[in-house]
Amino acid sequence: MDPRQEGMLRETRRHFFSRAAVGIGGVALASLLNPKLLSAAEERPLGELRAFHVRPRARRVIWLFMADGPSQMDLFDYKPKLQEWFDKDLPDSVRGGQRITTMTSGQARFPIAPSLFKFQQHGAHGAWISELLPHTASIADEITIVKTLHTEAINHDPAITFILTGSQLPGRPSTGAWISYGLGSPNEDLPAFVVLTSSWSSKAASQALFARLWGSGFLPTRHQGVALRSQGDPVLYLANPPGVGSTARRKMLDGLAELNEKKYQAQGDPEILTRIAQYEMAFRMQTSVPELIDISDEPQHVLDLYGPEVRTPGTFAYNCLLARRLAERGVRFTQVFIRGWDHHGDLPKNIRPQCRDVDQPCAGLIKDLKQRGLLEDTLVVWGGEFGRTIYSQGTLTQENYGRDHHPRNFAMWLAGGGIRRGLVYGETDDFSYNIIENPVHVHDLQATMLHCLGIDHEQLTYRFQGRDFRLTDIHGRVVHDILA
Repeated sequence: MDPRQEGMLRETRRHFFSRAAVGIGGVALASLLNPKLLSAAEERPLGELRAFHVRPRARRVIWLFMADGPSQMDLFDYKPKLQEWFDKDLPDSVRGGQRITTMTSGQARFPIAPSLFKFQQHGAHGAWISELLPHTASIADEITIVKTLHTEAINHDPAITFILTGSQLPGRPSTGAWISYGLGSPNEDLPAFVVLTSSWSSKAASQALFARLWGSGFLPTRHQGVALRSQGDPVLYLANPPGVGSTARRKMLDGLAELNEKKYQAQGDPEILTRIAQYEMAFRMQTSVPELIDISDEPQHVLDLYGPEVRTPGTFAYNCLLARRLAERGVRFTQVFIRGWDHHGDLPKNIRPQCRDVDQPCAGLIKDLKQRGLLEDTLVVWGGEFGRTIYSQGTLTQENYGRDHHPRNFAMWLAGGGIRRGLVYGETDDFSYNIIENPVHVHDLQATMLHCLGIDHEQLTYRFQGRDFRLTDIHGRVVHDILA
């Protein structure tokens, strides 16, 4: 072949690969800006998955996250025999040399503090529920209470990072980001993953919540959670600047998209496509978000379900109502945070207002979802990052006690979206200290949540730094016993 022919061949190849790259970029961009062009929302996922691994029972998740660790033995893990153990030391045979936090490791004693609160059985299966949660008791036949969650972390930041990302080390994608990556969103006008942070009435201490808890980690950044603020603009910088109308904004975004697409064709960086998609999402959210947060169209009987604080932005009740509105608009994953469960001292005083904040809104959300036909395919999860010790932290009296962190066992409840109704699962020892039946690890919870959404947790992976990562790391099993 002469030099002229070789040059023409090289040019033809260059032209082919250049056109191919543009074509691939165009397809990728089309899938970001209008996912329905490439897949049907009702038939298969809109995200990375091409098909469900198992039959999905849930289409979306609402996680009511009780940050700072609720006390399981004051809410769901009834231990009446401990009244006889008041102020007696926790037996060494029970603690078994297990590690404890530095906040109580220096104590001379570990005196047992039985719960001050009364319990009653509720529902067809006789679930024991504390007097602190009368509204939750009214939905006992709708929820499955899992008493035997356990985690590997003993302090707040690694524990909350672990349960939300699958790793105690920061930097991994959050659960919502994994679900957004796998399933996408059928709603083009709202993000697949939304975060709501609530105020709380008690004066109890709280730990900080960091944006990395709803971050995308090494996944494309379009999968990170979008946090809606309770004061001012729900999303910063969403509104047009003064003097800029929607027509001018549309022209600006079109021009910016052209420039960014050329940049993508030159460099092939997928984050450029993410940037284009985020600009487009922000433009559509200028209409969808104000409509979302305007609850004036809600009838009074629905507002009454959530309690008297439902009209106050930023309250847990208000955010639970927004979670329902997000669910009916197709948002895949909604995370509702409320802090204030860090009851190292003055637990009886602080837990009462804390429970009042969450009890009626949680029950109201379940009832509201059910009456709208949404509970059947909405998975609702309630719980925190770990539990509390049966022994008292600080001074113990007949009326007052505090509790330290306890990772060995804690309680959560789940409802809807493929979960059995009215079940109490697992059992702990007489001191609510160790699990004696049906343990459920944090990775098991994550695997079960994904299973309800039609995802095999071992198959939803992302290659990063030379290895395949997943939410459950190399662990996790689906807890089939709690599935309907």
